Amino acid sequence: MKILIVYGTMEGQTTKIAHFMEELLQKENHKVVLANASKNPPTPDSFDAILIGSSIHLNTYNPSIRGYIKNNVEVLNKKITGFFSVSMAIISDLPEKQHEIDQIAKKFLIDSSWNAVEIWHIAGALKFTKYDYLKKITMRSIAKKEDGPIDINKDYEYTNWTKVKNQVSQFSNHLKINSNGQT
Repeated sequence: MKILIVYGTMEGQTTKIAHFMEELLQKENHKVVLANASKNPPTPDSFDAILIGSSIHLNTYNPSIRGYIKNNVEVLNKKITGFFSVSMAIISDLPEKQHEIDQIAKKFLIDSSWNAVEIWHIAGALKFTKYDYLKKITMRSIAKKEDGPIDINKDYEYTNWTKVKNQVSQFSNHLKINSNGQT
């Protein structure tokens, strides 16, 4: 099947996740097009399935992703689609933090009128080496409250690659079942 992956990123972890998904889907013999939402991505019309992902910053998703969905929502709602939400809050031990992230994603989808078939929450990374000084201090303060790392001279990756692999594999299997006309 022909699959489009569109992503919005700030520091690059969502890009890394999208590339990982692309590789997995290609191994499953899908034709995959990967596109950064801020660089004139293709419309979803000619694709069988679409995965769209964005990181969350200050409780909001990437503006280019919001724009892409808004401009293509009618087509997206006729296709098999999935949304991957990348955040640090999803690794919190506090259930209310995880619930908050889930609610942000659900509200985003409702507000955009997009009926994504799949919603995945994926842990991101703390990319201290890519932050400006103010963001380093802010992110260190947040990490400290969560008993996380506080060395602003290092990066910390929290993405569970096995979980991502399993989610993508399930999505691929769902596509194969649908292409065979089964339910």
